[in-house]
Amino acid sequence: MIEEKHGGTLVAEVLVAQGVRFIFTLCGGHISPILVASKQAGIQVIDTRQEATAVFAADAVARLSGVPGVAAVTAGPGVTNTITAIKNAQLAQSPLVLIGGATATALKNRGALQDIDQKALFKPHVKWLAGIKTGRQIVPLLETAFRHAREGIPGPVFVELPVDLLYPEEVVRKWYLGSGDKPSGGRNLVGRIQRAYLNRHLNRLFRGPIPEVAPSTAGVDIPTPRKAGIQRAARLLGAARKPLMIVGSQAMFLQEQVSQLAAAIQSLGMPVYLAGMARGLLGVEHPLLCRHQRRKALREADLVILAGMPCDFRLNYGRQIPRSAQLISINRDPRALKLNRRPTLAVRGDPALFIQDLAAALESNHAKWSDWLAALNQMQTEREQEIQALRKEAVEGVNPLRLLHDVDGLLAAESVIVADGGDFVASAAYTVRPRSPLSWLDPGVFGTLGVGAGFALGAKLLRPDADVWILYGDGSVGYSLIEMDTFTRQGLPVIAVVGNDGGWSQIAREQVEILGDDTGTALAQANYHQAAEGLGAKGFLLDDPDAEPTVLQEAVAVSREGTPVLINALIGKTEFRKGAISI
Repeated sequence: MIEEKHGGTLVAEVLVAQGVRFIFTLCGGHISPILVASKQAGIQVIDTRQEATAVFAADAVARLSGVPGVAAVTAGPGVTNTITAIKNAQLAQSPLVLIGGATATALKNRGALQDIDQKALFKPHVKWLAGIKTGRQIVPLLETAFRHAREGIPGPVFVELPVDLLYPEEVVRKWYLGSGDKPSGGRNLVGRIQRAYLNRHLNRLFRGPIPEVAPSTAGVDIPTPRKAGIQRAARLLGAARKPLMIVGSQAMFLQEQVSQLAAAIQSLGMPVYLAGMARGLLGVEHPLLCRHQRRKALREADLVILAGMPCDFRLNYGRQIPRSAQLISINRDPRALKLNRRPTLAVRGDPALFIQDLAAALESNHAKWSDWLAALNQMQTEREQEIQALRKEAVEGVNPLRLLHDVDGLLAAESVIVADGGDFVASAAYTVRPRSPLSWLDPGVFGTLGVGAGFALGAKLLRPDADVWILYGDGSVGYSLIEMDTFTRQGLPVIAVVGNDGGWSQIAREQVEILGDDTGTALAQANYHQAAEGLGAKGFLLDDPDAEPTVLQEAVAVSREGTPVLINALIGKTEFRKGAISI
């Protein structure tokens, strides 16, 4: 057993100093020293069945804790398998560190196993990247990677670590030079020249003192809104009769300040819609919280505050906001401030800090906006009544809106909801209500399918006592069903609910109506519950609407006893979200 210090132990020491508790991986020879050293350093090594799952799990840890998540994958296909998950993190502005193995430094571009230009592949999809070339670079470049991941506009970073920098120097020299009895290249002139070259190369790899690992410092660059912008926003808001605020995921980047953020929204007293990671910030029944009819409410507003959300497809590229309305945009990203729509006031800065500063600068206007709040509440009530009527409609199979309503009724205060799917999961956004801040995880603006298992993995590790629900469509479950094995092996009892209507319904609904053909959109109502059983979880088939409450309650009970659960719900097709496809 190798016990001397090596590159893998240096990586582990940096991770410990940065507050990393978990490293997500799929094993490979290029990165074995990192995994073994991390385990020995007290970091929990979580091995998944697909590299994208490892990155999605790291992403979830970052979103929920604020500490950059870490994934380590082997070279070549191990690295390329993470691209979609990395791009999802980039667009969601999620701070994570991906460590990619690489071929030995002296074998680069010589036809070695899994040797490709990984940095060129990742350059467009990460915030920062580096290729480590010597042992003395490991510590400082990894520390720099963590800083870049967190500061300013957070995002993923990529660090490439060749295999010969991770193993002990003695082992690496034997790889290159052979043993004394059997030297590499033989004993002739060519062999001696080759060994001399390799010796010089090895000396460069391992020469020089290794820098000490520095403790992580909390201080990173957080864009702070300027006082002038706060004052002007206060004047605009003070003059408004029908103000509306949309709080996006970016407002949740300062996880330690979510309670102050919620208090500031309460102090402002204006109606608010919560999007993405901000769902659950105000609980379930807050009087300022709006959940339905956002487009209609925006049409009637005379001032709109976008806190951490740009005018992208979710707001019809800004066209949902009337030209007559004042628009205040707050974002860490200067490009997002004016995307598709020039605001009345653009404030670069952290949205949570802006909202808190604005609340401090503005006296409460609750009474002034009471009629506007009452009108919006009436709109919410009418829409809830419409959805309630749809829940009672008879469909062939389980009514998906009723199922989601019943799931909502079982959510405990600490529950975390992971959204991974199209039609079924989008319906959940109208009916499943997160109970607390940082309890809703969806992919973000990339709309990536396949996040479910990875997000749930990260969430359950951070919050082992909470119920973690994965809401799957029957299309999206195909991406990560195999991870039921991971949940079983790691002792992480999540609750997965598959809305199984035998098709890619979000696509099929529009495709059939416009093009008259369902090609490529039909699936079988497969026995996902049996697959889950084969992977060590407990599977439930829900095909009888009358059995729904019993199955859900039993599934929760089984999960709380320590076994992962998957409910295969054979749902009927509905027209609830007709016309909702985004482009």
